[in-house]
Amino acid sequence: MSTGDVTPTSAVLWARGVQPGTLDVAYGAVGAAAPRVQRALVVSAGGDLTGKLALNGLMPGTRYAVRVSQGQARADAEFVTAPAADTPARVTFIWSGDLGGGGYCRPQDGGYRIFRPMLERRADFFLFVGDTIYADVPCDRPGVVPGADFRARTLAEYRARHRYQLEDAPLGALLRTTSVYAIWDDHEVRNDFSGPHDALMPVGRQALLDYWPIAPPTDEPTRLYRRARWGRLLEIFILDTRQYRSRNTDADGIGKTMLGTAQKRWLLDAVTSSTALWKVVVTSVSLSIPTGRPDARDSWTGVSIFGLPQDGAGFVVERDAILEHFRKRDVRNLVFVAADVHHAEVIRHEPTPSWAFHELVAGPLSATTGRPRPLDSTLNPRSLFARGGVFNFGEVVVEPAHVTVRLIDDTGAVMFTYVIKPENP
Repeated sequence: MSTGDVTPTSAVLWARGVQPGTLDVAYGAVGAAAPRVQRALVVSAGGDLTGKLALNGLMPGTRYAVRVSQGQARADAEFVTAPAADTPARVTFIWSGDLGGGGYCRPQDGGYRIFRPMLERRADFFLFVGDTIYADVPCDRPGVVPGADFRARTLAEYRARHRYQLEDAPLGALLRTTSVYAIWDDHEVRNDFSGPHDALMPVGRQALLDYWPIAPPTDEPTRLYRRARWGRLLEIFILDTRQYRSRNTDADGIGKTMLGTAQKRWLLDAVTSSTALWKVVVTSVSLSIPTGRPDARDSWTGVSIFGLPQDGAGFVVERDAILEHFRKRDVRNLVFVAADVHHAEVIRHEPTPSWAFHELVAGPLSATTGRPRPLDSTLNPRSLFARGGVFNFGEVVVEPAHVTVRLIDDTGAVMFTYVIKPENP
């Protein structure tokens, strides 16, 4: 059971039944005298007993309790709605990605321990920034919970990999107290995939939609990119960097895209029109840290291992066009949040003397750890902190006077704290 895609007046409830039939749902504001709203959610074997329900008519900035039951089985959860758009409320969110990679799957001894300190932060929401599963990597290391020792190829197998993760007790505890905005990266299908060119993409996407509280528009049932406003101070813009992308091996140029035409236009319009003080763009892959082969970069950048430009690699033309659009329209207080590279880092980019933005990177939650590497020199980056070799997540606290960023390891120790003060638009 989990909640997600929260707005000031709505949320999406996700639940899985124990058998086909009806789940009884009751929800209401915590501490309110009014009786809880009663709803029904029907699940079927064809949907792997999963279902989603839109909870509407909620009050902004309010903690809600939800109970889902089927026969003798029941589950309880809580979440907080976003503040109204004109309210300068303090907002805290956590983010990370990359769960179960390299065979670092659910430990038999206590489960994924990183979710315990994440729960202790009492965040308003969790950004799960891709690689929610590693469908293409078997969970076959000693000491892990059995049940995922295979590479997914069918819808049933992809669903089983999601189910395996969500049965982890510490992750379940986090999701029952903190709403989530989930997005995919590559391992929800297979390594470095390009959606339009991968026959497994539709089943991987369906399993993702089956198992996370994501509510695409009714006229675009497979759309994953979306935005969410959290009061006067914060708006988030969640990108889908997989479904529409060109092949990584294509030569970079105006015809190569990571976002596709419609999503790119949506991003440009949404960010430049936002009246929130802080604009946070969630991109599963980094703007400046190279990944993939040198001739087939999987992240936005196309640089070499030394941080220097290479002809034809990456998605640089599209990235730079997006950044130039934001610069020309004087978009200030812009932050990109990423995962994927399996190390933690805080970066300040200043591509021109009069315009700068930040890139915040966290992860892995539990996967093979990576190490910092040279950044894309064309963005004039300054790495303020970088650390590999440790499971980690990030926390962002948004307040009227500043934003505080913390990078935290899986024991709960704060590795780095950084304060960003807003610029006048």
